[in-house]
Amino acid sequence: QVQLVESGGGLVQAGDSLRLSCAASGRTSSMYAMGWFRQIPGKEREFVAAATWTFWSGTNTAYADSVNGRFTISRDNARNTVSLQMNSLKPEDTAVYYCAADLSQKGVVPKTSHEYHYWGRGTQVTVSS
Repeated sequence: QVQLVESGGGLVQAGDSLRLSCAASGRTSSMYAMGWFRQIPGKEREFVAAATWTFWSGTNTAYADSVNGRFTISRDNARNTVSLQMNSLKPEDTAVYYCAADLSQKGVVPKTSHEYHYWGRGTQVTVSS
């Protein structure tokens, strides 16, 4: 089992930056993928970014097209944390952001919510125009 706790959400203006953090506990030594998803009411959970790590391949990352170049995911395996640096925020980035993790090594960076078995409770990010 893996427990995830997000922090860092809040209310910002368009163009501002915000950093989300997620702390993992439990079976953290087996974590393959750690990622971020977001969701707005009435919509499906949307992939934002993820980072995988194995001893052999190191860290690999992937981003949604909508955030590529603005968001940066970073993973600290020693501290069992994953962070999401969000720059140049837009009103359409407003959502509840969820941290996710999975233990299964797939060889690729998983980008769909059903590939992740562990989830945090989410943190609200609101970007005003």
